[in-house]
Amino acid sequence: MLGKIVKGIAGFYYVHVVESGVYECKAKGIFRKEKIKPLVGDNVEMDVIDEKEKTGNIVRICPRKNELIRPAVANIDQALIVFAVTKPKPHLNLLDRFLIMMESKDIPVTLCFNKKDLAADEEWRGLKEVYETCGYPVVFTSALKEENITKIRRILEGKTTALAGPSGVGKSSLINLLEPGANMETGEISRKIERGRHTTRHSELFAIGGETYIMDTPGFGSLYVNDFEKEDLKYYFREFEPYEGNCKFQGCSHIHEPGCGVKDAMETGKIPKSRYENYLELYRELEQKQRY
Repeated sequence: MLGKIVKGIAGFYYVHVVESGVYECKAKGIFRKEKIKPLVGDNVEMDVIDEKEKTGNIVRICPRKNELIRPAVANIDQALIVFAVTKPKPHLNLLDRFLIMMESKDIPVTLCFNKKDLAADEEWRGLKEVYETCGYPVVFTSALKEENITKIRRILEGKTTALAGPSGVGKSSLINLLEPGANMETGEISRKIERGRHTTRHSELFAIGGETYIMDTPGFGSLYVNDFEKEDLKYYFREFEPYEGNCKFQGCSHIHEPGCGVKDAMETGKIPKSRYENYLELYRELEQKQRY
């Protein structure tokens, strides 16, 4: 029987089979021997042990289309990166790290900025201008007022979507609106430090239609960019590409070289300054790691 892992806790894997339900499974020992760990999102083949009790064994993991390390998930069709417009204010360097991670895995991204109802017009318009200039679809939502939830539902339809973002931005509240059966804990923001509690403790897929799954992942406040060289970083800033042909030197890093088309585009407002500054910061971070 074929199914999809929707949750994994303490060595048990919960496999959703369309029209049959969810089975509690253990993974065969051969996976440990071969150092293969089943991931949420894996399509698997299983043997049913007890149909009434809905138990089974995972006997094969189908080839993965892609996988992420953190969150540890597989076979993602797209990512919905969720930040708040305000309360807490978006940490744009962290947001750009999420985008780099998805770009490096060729996973399409939609940006969702929640809590629009709490923001001034200039706050959300500024974010819209920056990220639409970079070529990303941007949706502004309010979980409280249920604004643009239908639009999000259309984006998700027929796909497996990972929701990523820091704690406290309203991911769980959005999932509760999209799938009321999720009954997710929706922790409150600490008024003192404006950071959310980590209300999601494990990655979990929720089926919200025949072939439509959404995955909430544990919120986290940092993301390390480790698995590529500093020379490759520029390829994950998609807004650089139209101007790279204007660089004087082949292989321009867009840092020190004169006659750089990307720097010229940033200085004339064609590339958002905040994005270029985050590129510089990440480049230097990778440079330091390579040095040591």
